[in-house]
Amino acid sequence: MQSVDWLAIAPPVVVAAMALIVLVTDLFLPEHRKPLLGTLTIVGLAAALALLVPLRAGDRSTFCLNEAATGSGAAGACSYTADHFALVIQALVLGGALLTALLSFGDTRRLPAGEFWFLLLSSASGAALLPAARDLATLVVALEVASLPAFALVGIKRGDRRSSEAALKFFLSSVVATAVMLLGVSFVYATTGTLHLTEIASRLDDVPGQLDTLAKAGVVLTLVGFAFKTAAAPFHFWVPDTYIGAPLPIAAYLSVVGKAVGFSGLILVTVIAFPAYADVWGPALAVLAALTMTIGNVAALRQNAGRARSAVRLLAWSSVGQAGYLLVPIAAAAYSSDEHIGSTVAYALMYAVVNLGAFAVAALVARTSPGNRLTDYRGLYATRPLAALAMAFFLLCLAGLPPGIIGLFAKVTVFSAAVDAGLGWLAVVMAVNVVIALYYYLQWTATLFRAPEGAPAEAVREETPAEDAVPAPTRHGVPASLTVAIALTAVAGVVLSGAPQTALRFAAVNLF
Repeated sequence: MQSVDWLAIAPPVVVAAMALIVLVTDLFLPEHRKPLLGTLTIVGLAAALALLVPLRAGDRSTFCLNEAATGSGAAGACSYTADHFALVIQALVLGGALLTALLSFGDTRRLPAGEFWFLLLSSASGAALLPAARDLATLVVALEVASLPAFALVGIKRGDRRSSEAALKFFLSSVVATAVMLLGVSFVYATTGTLHLTEIASRLDDVPGQLDTLAKAGVVLTLVGFAFKTAAAPFHFWVPDTYIGAPLPIAAYLSVVGKAVGFSGLILVTVIAFPAYADVWGPALAVLAALTMTIGNVAALRQNAGRARSAVRLLAWSSVGQAGYLLVPIAAAAYSSDEHIGSTVAYALMYAVVNLGAFAVAALVARTSPGNRLTDYRGLYATRPLAALAMAFFLLCLAGLPPGIIGLFAKVTVFSAAVDAGLGWLAVVMAVNVVIALYYYLQWTATLFRAPEGAPAEAVREETPAEDAVPAPTRHGVPASLTVAIALTAVAGVVLSGAPQTALRFAAVNLF
């Protein structure tokens, strides 16, 4: 009989339980009481975050095999481990989901509220489970629990052709990637006879010669599945259309929580399960990192400021470029030790805070300018000075420029990881891409403080292609939750910029 450590698994369990409560409660609530579902969602996510505090020692595991089952005489392998790595990523994904809920609260009037909150909580429960998973079966299940509700969330805008198209592209691409990953997992299992990550690592150290090719194929195919989830090129093609078609809070969720899920899974399989094949995945990830950051930044550079939804499209391509930076320390771990993983986690924390903040300001602008063009941000300082200052700060953090010290600190940390691992060529590619990204980040920042355009609205609409037509601007009161989301991310960014070493200490993880 296995004992279950209920405290260790409490964060994802609480989120999943709240999802069921929301689903059932929705059946009995009249339409005018639907905002209560959003309140329940926020309470559930906050409670799950609070439950991470008693786990801060990072020394709990559950669902473990006994020594006889492992056949090695060593301590039994566990399927769920609440170590420091898992807790940091759980804090990131639950915090990201909470901020997504704040962005969505009060703005689901055109969406089926019950389904929206249920799907968001369901996806968040899978995202919280994944970083603690220590066997391939749990890892795949957690990945799909996080992903399947996300498909529905992308297409939840009923009657919206763009939303339906985005959901279909996202779904089909993800299904193919999952199929490829499952094939790789089956090859790894055929080679090692186990699904536990630590057991896989020990058995891959001594693979019979006739199974070596099968093992390498399994490693590569497994990485392909996670490369899709991280939006690494050339598996990034779903990102722009998905972000544009999805509700804006869901685009923010995918850009932060979706990436955290993909990167944590990628770290677990490479650093814990496949260290014996570092000579295979190390160079592959280094090339993917260079390709991803280059494609993302060059595509962001080419965005047309007057095109409908160009602001969201630029953030989408920017997220692809940032994914390239996040891949660098993982690739570096193949050439040295796993200490560089902390650089990826620290960068992910910085990126999560400032990118969610940028999406929050974009949601604010979208309330009066549904087209969400980059030109709609011109003169924002004259009408909403605090929002403009916050957006400028977020963009400078993403660019790595003062006063966004946390962005500069994160980029220097990643750059150092590449140099320390002997990947000088990758450090050069990263430096070039950082310079490229400066242009579009600074151009957007400058737009915020320019004088508002005097062109009539009719002229702007004539320049808009028919397929990018958007509803006429409308004015709504700004929900307090949206203001809170912007304030929280801005304060967190300022605090981290004042003490950037705090992020690195918080993200310092050792997977062995």
